[in-house]
Amino acid sequence: MAYSRDNVLPRPEPEEALATELPGLSPALTFLFAFACGAMVGNIYYAQALIGLISNDLDLHGGMAGFIVTVTQLGYGAGLLFLVSLADLVENRRLVLLTLAGTALGLAGAALSGSATAFLLSSFTIGFFACGAQVLVPFASHLVPAASRGRTIGNVMAGLLTGIMLARPLANLVASEFGWRAIFFISAAAMLAVMLLLRAALPQRMPQGGMRYGAILASMWHLLVTTPALQRRAFYQGIMFASFNLFWTGIPLLLTDQFGYSQRQIALFALAGAAGALAAPVAGRLADRGYTRQGTAVAMMTLAIWFVIAGWAGTAISITALVLAAVFIDSAVQTNQILSQRIIFSLDDQARGRLNAVYMTIVFLLGSAGSALAAATYFYGGWWTTALAGAAMGVAVLLVFATERRSRT
Repeated sequence: MAYSRDNVLPRPEPEEALATELPGLSPALTFLFAFACGAMVGNIYYAQALIGLISNDLDLHGGMAGFIVTVTQLGYGAGLLFLVSLADLVENRRLVLLTLAGTALGLAGAALSGSATAFLLSSFTIGFFACGAQVLVPFASHLVPAASRGRTIGNVMAGLLTGIMLARPLANLVASEFGWRAIFFISAAAMLAVMLLLRAALPQRMPQGGMRYGAILASMWHLLVTTPALQRRAFYQGIMFASFNLFWTGIPLLLTDQFGYSQRQIALFALAGAAGALAAPVAGRLADRGYTRQGTAVAMMTLAIWFVIAGWAGTAISITALVLAAVFIDSAVQTNQILSQRIIFSLDDQARGRLNAVYMTIVFLLGSAGSALAAATYFYGGWWTTALAGAAMGVAVLLVFATERRSRT
């Protein structure tokens, strides 16, 4: 079974029938995929938590300090577009190992940087190669039968999402004990260790089709304009990811101003919020059982409702309600991510790398606006304005989702 480009329900395809013969991933290899994804993607968030320490040490002051985060994000965006698409052209195992080696090199460069210029160049390198996590996700989907694809994506994405959520508190905790450079040294060593493990464990996968790199890049635009399911799913998740960034950019400001929290306490709050990643495997199972549409609607409604509760919790000084809001907002965003990737990975077996590259590039670009919106809304209107902006995103994307034509079986 494969998904048609106009609909989100499956239609019979010979390729999908062949996929059912795949044995799937062992629990150990699934865990390794998940751990590798989380470890890789966490690298783009370390500097975000340490921006003050890094900018002071490297004499990068004022408005220029923001480039510490921006350059890493630009590198990640470039990697999504130009590197992830290579998964449909070159042998996947080799590509994953290359990205791990490149990430380790960038991390070592950041740890050893003696100037702002050197650190920014290393940051771009980290972001560019850390997108290898988005090579691993479709790679895993190639190794399992269609009937369990959602569950596998959910399990792997749980690791990736845990890496995102743990990156900031981990960076803060390590920096408080050993200085800001330590987390980059530690992660560089971790990347080399993961590279050795994946080199021994991953099977080889050579994509079929024989397209040239230029044709690969050109075909990505064609996939976008001719695939309504890809367009919609990228838009849904992009807006929800923007709300995710809005919450996690605004919440440290609230915890500092209204609750008087220290950096260590903010790190502990982020650790509590990481429980939202537990929704990923559940979402994968829902997708495998055909509840994609219902799950999407529930995720969007959950997002809107808990942003309103978060707004109230901020003014009522209720840390318990804020922690619950963090967990449910994260769960909603991650659930929609799994449901969406389950759909796009079933659109075309031979174009999963490109489909994921297009999807994640749009999600990343839309999502990056959330951080800027958080700073503006909090500065001009306080936490309630920030929370209502997040709730409005949930309502808006739910209204767009309501226009989606119910697919034919």
